[in-house]
Amino acid sequence: TKDEKKTNLMKRVEANDPIAMRQIGGMHQIEEDYVRAFEYWLKAAQLGDIDAHYNLSVMYREGEGVEKDEKKELRHLEEAAIIGHPFARHILGVTEQRKGRRNRAVKHWMIAAKLGEDDSLENVKMAYRCGLVSKDDLASALRAYQAAIDATKSPQRDEVEAACKGLGLGSRFLSNS
Repeated sequence: TKDEKKTNLMKRVEANDPIAMRQIGGMHQIEEDYVRAFEYWLKAAQLGDIDAHYNLSVMYREGEGVEKDEKKELRHLEEAAIIGHPFARHILGVTEQRKGRRNRAVKHWMIAAKLGEDDSLENVKMAYRCGLVSKDDLASALRAYQAAIDATKSPQRDEVEAACKGLGLGSRFLSNS
């Protein structure tokens, strides 16, 4: 039952399990209790949870449960990206592009594409067409992207993806578990 699940998660939280903390934070976010979501995600992030850092960056960007704070948003995005969160890396690229730093943006997108991030791969292709990326770098990004995608393939994942598409949920729903 839902109560049993929450009880088991709370036991894991008491044992300092960052994944359980992130999940409890997600439950609070769904209930629109952003203050409690923030508390759990902050603890999880302090223990190195990649998705908790990303979630905190979104809270600081949107001002949910906290005051909007671009510096804190970027700090948590950077932490998530350094640990290997592909979409956080992509967003850093978008941020650099908006600041007019195209070369830095492309570097972020190259890294994110090599981690399997779809939008970043498309941005790398566009950068190639604009002359910002060499043919060798594009080929390297394409190979690494495909390897990252292949590494996540499984019949179970394919079933879940098909079910999510049937419900109108995008791939981003699956990537931030």
